Amino acid sequence: MRFRKGLNGCAGRPEPVEGRLERHSKLPDSEIVPFDKLRTGFRRAQHERGVFRGFQSVVSTLLAALLSTSAFSAQQDLELPPNLQQGQLVIGHAPHGVKIEYAGRRLRVGDDGIFVFGIERDAPAQIKLHVRYSNGKAHDQLIAVAKREYHVERIEGLPQKTVKPDPETAKKIRAELARVSDAKRHDEAREDFLAGFQLPVEDARISGVYGSQRIDNGIPQSPHAGLDMAVPTGTPVHAPAAGVVRLAEPDMILTGGTVLIDHGFGLYSALIHMSRLDVKTGDKVASGQVIGLSGATGRASGPHVHWGFSWFDVRLDPALLLKPADKTQ
Repeated sequence: MRFRKGLNGCAGRPEPVEGRLERHSKLPDSEIVPFDKLRTGFRRAQHERGVFRGFQSVVSTLLAALLSTSAFSAQQDLELPPNLQQGQLVIGHAPHGVKIEYAGRRLRVGDDGIFVFGIERDAPAQIKLHVRYSNGKAHDQLIAVAKREYHVERIEGLPQKTVKPDPETAKKIRAELARVSDAKRHDEAREDFLAGFQLPVEDARISGVYGSQRIDNGIPQSPHAGLDMAVPTGTPVHAPAAGVVRLAEPDMILTGGTVLIDHGFGLYSALIHMSRLDVKTGDKVASGQVIGLSGATGRASGPHVHWGFSWFDVRLDPALLLKPADKTQ
């Protein structure tokens, strides 16, 4: 019987199919994995895939939360004027439900979102607002503050008792200053300040500016805290903005004839050295209303009007205030 060559070119008996399968499928004993180990490995792989999927879920949740917070914060950002400087009144806007703290004081936020605060004369290069949103999240917002250069002003011819007072006069001065400070504690929701401010006297020579270091009769004093306008005695003095008169005193030792006007949100105008007062404590005044006449009462070397402005007890620069025609900062 003749045999045909196999596919490998060798002659011989045909190999049964079973034999070929067994020969090609058989593995060495060292490579055979028991079924129980295969099952354990499969379960471990399933567990690891579950852990990975759980990790993916956590990461996705965190990422979504971060994106959500970022979007929420973007919608909740405070609106503040640019280029802030020492001595400036800041008028900002906040979204509904936001709470703000500055320098240890909780700021009033109006129903319209308006809030204010004052940057003191010697404020650092960076100040901080603590902001808490309606969803409970909070953060500190850092704000850059430009440093100002202040002049030195030398004033001569002042009443010596107001420059270097005797003990009895010094006691009276402290009591008067305490009265003024107490009158500035009001924090009403009125927004008279939003209409802007005008000079209390028109076309006057500016004889003193905010922040300058004062040397009175050769003795260093506290920095000047307002704007001085030289005018003749008897010149009408106008309310810089609407408000409520919190203090009207005709003869205080340092400030002479004094009127303190509350414009709302802790903002106050003080008009001093007046020779006559035409308003009394508790009166409501309109912007531009005549409140008295200029003079040289108190610690003054000549007739002028001193306009001081403050956020509570923080003295600010009136020259930086909004004008009536400019309602936005």
